[in-house]
Amino acid sequence: MNALESVKTHLKPGQVYRRSDLEKWSRSVDRDVAGLVNEGVLVKVRQGLYQCPQRSRFGVLPAGADKLLTSFLKDDDYLVTSPNDYNALGLGTTQLYNYQVVYNHKRHGRFDLGGQVFEFHRKPRFPKKATSEFLLVDLVNNLDQLAEDRDAVLARVRAKVADLDARRLRAAVKCFAKVATRKFFEEVLANAS
Repeated sequence: MNALESVKTHLKPGQVYRRSDLEKWSRSVDRDVAGLVNEGVLVKVRQGLYQCPQRSRFGVLPAGADKLLTSFLKDDDYLVTSPNDYNALGLGTTQLYNYQVVYNHKRHGRFDLGGQVFEFHRKPRFPKKATSEFLLVDLVNNLDQLAEDRDAVLARVRAKVADLDARRLRAAVKCFAKVATRKFFEEVLANAS
């Protein structure tokens, strides 16, 4: 069995590998990776990041976002959201965005990973799961970056506060709001009670 065949036996379709993951199976990792990419066994996602493609009758399936992000960050402590999630809050936001936001502790910036665009934000804390309260706070935090009428959205946010659990909203504001967002919600919550 040659070196390429030896490495192929360890690869699983649909998985994402860092170059460092492949080093343990190869004595000449760069040569072997280049050969595997030429054969189509691996697809280069980004410098040092490769996917073993999973094939369907429609062609090559993209890697799952969780596998991409876990390999890219070398960590599974992150939260994936999208500005599209704000549309589910019922605030009249209707714009669609073609990227996802990743709150994490390591990276910052916009990256294309395997044809999927991720905007990384390094944050000291974020929830494990995006709740309605977190999304509302996040919407106000990022309102300047959205293609929405700011005043109309803020008016709808004021009305929406009455529908949410005030205790959980206060906790989300305390943990995740920027200074201006915190002031906005303190005023809204004071007027609501």
